[in-house]
Amino acid sequence: MPKRPSINNPEPVEAELVGVVTREPSTGSRAIFPWLLLLLAGSGCAALIYEIVWFQLLQLVIGSSAISLGLLLAAYMGGLCLGSLMLPKYVSSREHPLKVYAYLELGIGVFGLLALYGVPVVGRLYLAGAGEGVFGLVLRGLVAVVCLLPPTLLMGGSLPAISRWAGSSPEGVSWMGFLYSANIAGAVFGCLFAGFYLLRVYDLAVATYAAVAINVAVGVLGLVLVSRTPHSAEVGRVGSPAGDATGGARRDHLQNYGGARPTLVYLAIAVSGLTALGAEVVWTRLLSLLLGATTYTFSIILAVYLAGLWSGSTAGSFAARRMQNPRWGLALCQIGLAAAIGWTGYTLSHSLPYWPVDPWLSLDPTFNFELDIARCVWAIFPATLLWGASFPLALAAARSGNEADPARIAGEVYAANTAGSILGALAFSLFLIPAIGTQGSQQLLIVLSAVGALAGAASVVRAMQPRPISNMDPLRAAAVAVGIIAVAWGFTLVVQDVPWAVIAYGRRVAPILRAFNLYDQDHPTTVLYRGEGINSSLLIAERAGQRHFYVSGKAEASTAILDMRLERMMGHIPGLIHPHPRNVLTVGFGAGITAGSFVNYPDVDRLVICELEKQIPPASSQYFNKENYDVLHNPRTHVVYDDARHFIFTTREKFDVITTDPIHPWVKGTSTLYSKEYYELCKQHLNPGGVVAQWLPIYDSDPETVKTELATFFDVFPNGTIWSNFLRTRENPNGEGYDLVLLGFADSAPLINVDEMQQRLDTPGYAPVAASIREVGFNSAVEFLATYAGRAADLAPLTAGVTVNQDMNMRLQYIAGLGLNYAMEQKIYRDVLRYRKFPDNLLVGNGGRIDALRTLLAPVFQTPGR
Repeated sequence: MPKRPSINNPEPVEAELVGVVTREPSTGSRAIFPWLLLLLAGSGCAALIYEIVWFQLLQLVIGSSAISLGLLLAAYMGGLCLGSLMLPKYVSSREHPLKVYAYLELGIGVFGLLALYGVPVVGRLYLAGAGEGVFGLVLRGLVAVVCLLPPTLLMGGSLPAISRWAGSSPEGVSWMGFLYSANIAGAVFGCLFAGFYLLRVYDLAVATYAAVAINVAVGVLGLVLVSRTPHSAEVGRVGSPAGDATGGARRDHLQNYGGARPTLVYLAIAVSGLTALGAEVVWTRLLSLLLGATTYTFSIILAVYLAGLWSGSTAGSFAARRMQNPRWGLALCQIGLAAAIGWTGYTLSHSLPYWPVDPWLSLDPTFNFELDIARCVWAIFPATLLWGASFPLALAAARSGNEADPARIAGEVYAANTAGSILGALAFSLFLIPAIGTQGSQQLLIVLSAVGALAGAASVVRAMQPRPISNMDPLRAAAVAVGIIAVAWGFTLVVQDVPWAVIAYGRRVAPILRAFNLYDQDHPTTVLYRGEGINSSLLIAERAGQRHFYVSGKAEASTAILDMRLERMMGHIPGLIHPHPRNVLTVGFGAGITAGSFVNYPDVDRLVICELEKQIPPASSQYFNKENYDVLHNPRTHVVYDDARHFIFTTREKFDVITTDPIHPWVKGTSTLYSKEYYELCKQHLNPGGVVAQWLPIYDSDPETVKTELATFFDVFPNGTIWSNFLRTRENPNGEGYDLVLLGFADSAPLINVDEMQQRLDTPGYAPVAASIREVGFNSAVEFLATYAGRAADLAPLTAGVTVNQDMNMRLQYIAGLGLNYAMEQKIYRDVLRYRKFPDNLLVGNGGRIDALRTLLAPVFQTPGR
């Protein structure tokens, strides 16, 4: 039996293990190192593009709720974890590392193409068995695993594969860190390339083809390099080679530390991964409040996050080669993270909300993106540097003096880090934020970083156990532990909740607060309710006698007359145009006012409300109970907590009325509720004679965005009509409007008889409906129908040549994200009215009412060209 290096036998001996030799790479191998960095960068770029594309594709199948996203994340990162563990075990070290790596990349490209064409097929299979409850969740998880596990297994094996080229010498382990850093650098580029160009200009298919092309290029280049780097799995000497630049001190260190299995190192890097992904969840939510939840914001946050990891991993790779004790370096990074997380928490609550940033000052998106990048770097970059440095230090700390296969080092460290990341992402997004809030979550992250620091410090003590320990060692260890805990506790004290105004006003918090302080100090705001749910943050406040409902930095409803008018119209326009609505679906609870409009209809016997955030209905019912007629507790009401797209996709129920009141189209992910495919789903779920109502905001928008929304809706509902919540005043006789209501029909557009509608409102059964519309300024059917603003046929010149928003291109969220600083609602509204003419084959009646309606709908603006 061979001797093993030990404290009593310091000289390295021949190993009887067949594996990668611990020698440093040859001069020829060194020459291709820059090419390997390029390969890893290309791999990271493709991986980020795939992640974005696959998640968007699969959200169309299993939904975009927090639970569905958690299942997708678990499947994706779980595959990475398993792949990193499986490759060293099942792929022989006799195989050329670059050849294995090339085949992995080519395989990922194949799966990328399969996903693009296969996910829709999986979606049809899923639809056949989709349901609610535990079975439905299991089925969603199965879809995520089937679609994501195969390619991510290959992705996870790529770093262990290439690690066999680097070898397990101190320099080789450092090179592993550089390769990992290059992979992250590619991911930064992939994030920006996909978010700002590929998906904005093209679609999911083109983005997939780009990623596949990168995989093919990486694979082919890898195979070309195979011939230039001969590989042999010969038996070699274990330990630091003769040419080790670090010299004898490093050899002594390896001999002293090599005998201990680095379990505590794995624990430390797992905790580091847990805090990194947990913090990303928390900080993405808070930063998206301040920056606006556009798709560009999420790309910027992720890019800055990855850039910090790249910078930190590069620095950590340099440090790993020079540190006598990388385990202490790993521990110091974790205690440094306690301070960095405290810094970010303090910045998000006490600094960034008060920066004098006014997004209205510039219509140039690039200028605002620069401000967003600066704020992200200021807040989160310090912590990401330390998380990035932790990984190469963990690689160096996990290296054993008798290690034969560097793939095992890389695989186990990467698996531990990824496993912790999965736990962090799921725990904080699904449980901890709703339970203890973002403040408590950040404080917990600081505590967990201290745990990671203790694990790193303990790994040093454990590795040195063969050395005689003095009586003072336990005292020193205790002092270190107490010091770490005390420092962490101190940093938790600086973390506070973000100001309530951030949840209310979001990206415009600074100019709005300044305006209130300067011009309206006599009407202070009273916060009535504040909550943080799984999907969003919400706030209900009262000011100047009006109650306002905010979700994640956006005003969603209020008791102001213009808002109440729209909210009631979203229910009453389809409710009164449909002759006898019985089965109604309302998408989005909000303040409950739109859904509550249907409570007053005597024919309605089932009212389904689809809401994503569970905290919203009870909170709104408490503070908007009068305005929404206590709809939540009405026996006809059934609330479904799911995203609307998934519910309509999977339900077999059909409705007389579907009214969709989603959040703003510039919010990331909302584009699917304004897409052609979504409208087709709605149309398929209408009973004969059914009506669809869709909210369309024209504020925080530009003409191109509104034209896209109109063109998409009218493509599915060619007989669609437009209605507006404009309000005529003495100062503005033509009316002012900030919102439109689009109306589509399952069949041809019905005749709307103003006399019959008035007779219906005059019956005792419809007295509550008449009272409901009277409260928002409609005293008769004539006044109610005077909100008509146009129809598809008349607006054809306005929407001609406009690209339709579809699931595969997500066009709307990209153009809407560029136009949300515009204040052009009046111009957009006037442009729509220019095409309005009285619809003789839509609005009918006899006598004075139809004449009065003609007068109210007389041309306000001359149509261009007439």
